[in-house]
Amino acid sequence: MSNKIKAARICCFTLGTALLLSALFLVLYNVTEDRKGGKQAENVLSELKNEIPEYVTPEETMPLAEEYDLFAEYEEPTIPEMETIEIDGNVYIGYISIPKLSIELPVLSEWSYPNLKIAPCRYVGNLNEDNLIICAHNYQTHFGRINELDSEDEIIFTDVNGKKYEFFVTSIEQYLGTAVEDLKFGDADNWELSLFTCTLDGRSRVTVRAVRKEE
Repeated sequence: MSNKIKAARICCFTLGTALLLSALFLVLYNVTEDRKGGKQAENVLSELKNEIPEYVTPEETMPLAEEYDLFAEYEEPTIPEMETIEIDGNVYIGYISIPKLSIELPVLSEWSYPNLKIAPCRYVGNLNEDNLIICAHNYQTHFGRINELDSEDEIIFTDVNGKKYEFFVTSIEQYLGTAVEDLKFGDADNWELSLFTCTLDGRSRVTVRAVRKEE
């Protein structure tokens, strides 16, 4: 066997070994980040729940008859922004529960790449306007399994006042990463809450649409 062939084989073997080690390192890194993200979210959730009061229904806080403002009926209605709680310098709007996936996660008020490593984030929208969109990493401990949801599966969002909003899944869609407008506004009349995360290759977005349960 010529020296050139031997050298080529050694080179191929070395390159193959390097690629395998790189792939193994990447897998281990992703697993570590997943666990770290899950632990961070778990710690925040525990503290967030301690901060959230027991919800009091509007009937229990109605003003007395003499305090009622008759003219308020004729004022232009305003849609309030979602209230927040700050924990360790981060701002949260509540937490989300998905019983089928056995996950319960805090939700940060604004999204950023550093925030996504901690917990799901509000991407855009307002729960009070029925257009809230929540994004998260595809960690198994975050939104990595939302593609397993089916129609009628339950999603519960609890705001910082302790009020629970119950939704059920209506559809699961997939958009290209460049189709931002479709993700934000697609079939807007058919959903009131959306969750999304990246596919494993990062090119598309798995998107869960849901509507509120009738009270």
